[in-house]
Amino acid sequence: MENYLNVLICDDSLLIRKKLRDTLAKCKFKEIFEAENGNVAVEMVKDHNPDLIFMDIVMPEKDGIEALKEIKSIYPNTKVVMASSVGTSELLKKALENGAYDFIQKPIKQEAVFNLIEKVLKEGRVNV
Repeated sequence: MENYLNVLICDDSLLIRKKLRDTLAKCKFKEIFEAENGNVAVEMVKDHNPDLIFMDIVMPEKDGIEALKEIKSIYPNTKVVMASSVGTSELLKKALENGAYDFIQKPIKQEAVFNLIEKVLKEGRVNV
């Protein structure tokens, strides 16, 4: 599944970032960036303009929803996939209302990631 996309993983858990990076590496992304919170994610978006972002909702410093709002104000076409655990349905609804592209349930399953990537690739590159 080779493609030309740049992707950003934003999660405060190093373990989740590593697992997601390992899954994404199978997709042969052009580049994979990582951020441990919303503040770092926003700065990385300014520096690298990723096509796709996997964003945790609940994080310290700046949560995923605040980071989503800021990112969408800078790059409205960036596709942001929110990652959430069970019990965050209200936050997930808020994220979708603020422009999230889609969501993925934690623990993140490889098949769900591949399906999302396939959907994004069918729609074409967004940040040209």
